[in-house]
Amino acid sequence: MEGVGFVVGGVNRLARRGDRGVLRCSRGHEVGSRRRVVVADAEAGAAQVKTEKDVVVNGLPADAAQDVVLTDGPKLLARPEPVAQARSEVVHVAGDSDPSLMDSMHKRLDAMKKQPVSIIVVGASGDLAKKKTFPAIFSLFYHDLLPEDFVVYGYARSKMSQEEFRELIMSTLTCRVIDGRKCSEKMDEFLPRCHYVSGKYDVSSDFSALSKELAMFESSNEVSNRLFYLAVPPSVFQKAASNINLAGRSPKGYTRVVVEKPFGKDSESYRELRAGLSSILSEEETYRIDHYLGKELVQNLMSLRFANSIFEPIWNRNYIQSVQLVFKENFGVEGRAGYFDGVGIIRDIMQNHLLQVLALVAMEPPVSLHAEDIRNEKVKLLRSMEKLSKDSFVIGQYEGKGEGQPGYRADEGVAPRSKTPTFAACVLNIRNQRWEGVPFMMKAGKALDERKAEIRIVFKPAAGSIFSVPNTIKNNELVIKIQPDESIYMRIANKVPGLTSRMEEGRLNMFYREAWEESKDIPDAYERLILDVLNGEKSLFIRDDELEVAWDIFSDAIHELEEDPNVEPESYKYGTRGPVGADHLAARHGSRWSEL
Repeated sequence: MEGVGFVVGGVNRLARRGDRGVLRCSRGHEVGSRRRVVVADAEAGAAQVKTEKDVVVNGLPADAAQDVVLTDGPKLLARPEPVAQARSEVVHVAGDSDPSLMDSMHKRLDAMKKQPVSIIVVGASGDLAKKKTFPAIFSLFYHDLLPEDFVVYGYARSKMSQEEFRELIMSTLTCRVIDGRKCSEKMDEFLPRCHYVSGKYDVSSDFSALSKELAMFESSNEVSNRLFYLAVPPSVFQKAASNINLAGRSPKGYTRVVVEKPFGKDSESYRELRAGLSSILSEEETYRIDHYLGKELVQNLMSLRFANSIFEPIWNRNYIQSVQLVFKENFGVEGRAGYFDGVGIIRDIMQNHLLQVLALVAMEPPVSLHAEDIRNEKVKLLRSMEKLSKDSFVIGQYEGKGEGQPGYRADEGVAPRSKTPTFAACVLNIRNQRWEGVPFMMKAGKALDERKAEIRIVFKPAAGSIFSVPNTIKNNELVIKIQPDESIYMRIANKVPGLTSRMEEGRLNMFYREAWEESKDIPDAYERLILDVLNGEKSLFIRDDELEVAWDIFSDAIHELEEDPNVEPESYKYGTRGPVGADHLAARHGSRWSEL
């Protein structure tokens, strides 16, 4: 990897340990090219070379270090950056030392428990932090899954005392465990570790004040890491990340930053966001979270496919008629209308959650269970998908249906003539040897007749069948129910017991809560994902190029639907199945929604 450099405040790390590198200051002047970086004085962004004995780089070769410690003068933060190269030349390779998706929990914990960490929730007063982030951190603490030495800091613009902050956290905490007798005791242990600092997201001196607070906790530790969770709107992602880079980095450990969706609103806005963040944070430091990837049944997809010999031989166009991904909510946008009206169901659910699930269902077997190998296969699959157009979609918007079920446009924050879809269905095509000709049908909506998320693998009918099988059960189906009531079941045709030859549907069921004792205490998706960040395990997080390809699939269609004056969402009543146009869309592709 010739030409790999270290840049003050730089970007992507592609260097491997042991590669030669050069150190550059913020003005781009070369200051060293040896295996151990040599730096003495740094003034106004310039640095001069002295001798190797003058500096220690965290005990590591220069190309593996994150901080360069100066003997005389300020600390110079440096991270590796590749020399400019064509995008196609960037190759992501899993290292032998990288964590693996299926490493034992004991192996992960042994390594992580001894590493002190500061967890900083940026946007600590917001709904996401209160409803998801703090409860997940507490649950990890309850189950003894955090490092032995940790502290939690909230950071937000709101003025709050330490007592008020702890009361805010206390009001959000619950114990998901069945036996919660120790819950109150654990809360009493957890809350003294929680602290609050008020500051603005675009003021570096406020982050410096936060860093000083963290330094007091970290002063007694030889190594101390920092995990920043950005529970803030995308409009302040870059400002917050920039100030983390300038004033919030750990001086003696890793710095990891969790970023929540939305990651832009189309291909162009994502590329702008990506360019801004990548000039501040390396890809290695960035954890783009999609909580659907942390759900138990989604995590199980690769195990189901690749650890069971029965499925892989039939997991292709020769045996599968269609693949259906369904997301349904039985409530509207109550409380989220201001956000949702500028986003819509396609951006909110389909382009991220459902597309990520589709990639795991359809991708080729990875070389290993290391993060980069898994994500390489997902990117390959997404690149083989056709871009969508407006003709690929049916969109809808719900109308009111009596008291307590208002129409979408009646919600506060929604424009009176809004065309934002609250329902969408589409068909995606994958152009590769495994899936050519198999429609991947995707449907998502709000204010429908039930709440569920599931995957249906619909198999082709048995050829030359000698049985009189009703049309409704001619196709075997493998159904993976993500929520609620996690389960996997197989729909088959079966003879009714007794003195009859009648055929009816039978089900081979595996209900998680009955199959495993542990399933009575399934962790929330955020618990799993935050734990993975602490472990440095990125299999369940989205890579930059993966997200770019995902936006490319949907962006043209989104713009066509929004900009064409002749496109109007089809109305459907609150609490119904959704627009009938979705059924016509499936029929055009020789299929039907099998949930009917």
